[in-house]
This record gives sequence, C-alpha cells and structure tokens, in this order.
Amino acid sequence: MKAEMSAIATVRSPRKDLTDDFWGAVDAQIVLADDFDETAFYGLSDFSHVEVLFLMHRVDPAKVEKGARHPRERQDWPLVGIFGQRGKARPNRIGLTRATIVRVEGRVLTVRGLDAIDGTPVLDVKPWMDEFAPTGAT
Repeated sequence: MKAEMSAIATVRSPRKDLTDDFWGAVDAQIVLADDFDETAFYGLSDFSHVEVLFLMHRVDPAKVEKGARHPRERQDWPLVGIFGQRGKARPNRIGLTRATIVRVEGRVLTVRGLDAIDGTPVLDVKPWMDEFAPTGAT
C-alpha cells in the first residue's frame, strides 16, 4: 500500500543541525502552507500543547533502519528494534512531538520543544487532549 501526503506547514527554527538533544527550550514557528488560511489554526490557542507530525526530510533514505540498532550509536548499549526507540532514521522518516503552544498569530503557530529543524515539512498538527492520552501519560 502506498500513501501520499502533502505538507500543511513548514517549521521555522533557529535549529538547523540534526543534533538529538536539548530541544526543550527551543521556540519554533509552524507556518501554514499557502493553501491554508489562518482559520485552520482557530481554536488552538485554547490548548496548552499540540502534537506535531513531521517529515524528517534530511535523513538519507539509504540510512533508514528496518531492524535493530544500538541507540545513539552507542555500541555499549544493547540492540533495540527501530520501533522500540525514537531514532530519526526510521521507515517513513515520520517524527512526532508534543510541544507547548507559546502563541497563535494568524497563520503562524509558535511552539516550544519541537525537535524539528528549520525547513522541516509538517504533516499534521493536533491539539493535545489528556482524555485521548494513555492513562498516566500526561
């Protein structure tokens, strides 16, 4: 089965490198694509967090892992299957992050803690609702 998706927005962030750590204090903007108007973000300011799905577009498809690997390339750590970790070199290269909403202004959503670099295509944005989270996940 093949699925097609189009980006609904693009990340604007001071982070341009693929470093794995220290994203918590990073503020980034999610800027809607031209075919979306600001009404697409109406109501988001009523929430504290969003879930952002994005394409890790700078991961080389040839380096995608389909089996197990040592997390963070630490050979002293045990092998873990790609679906048992949050590594970026995963099939479909899809990232998912829960980020804090800082503000919503027109077609721009500013969030904190989004671990996506500048230029990242955003596939979807959903408000975080505790009632949809697994028990104890908040």
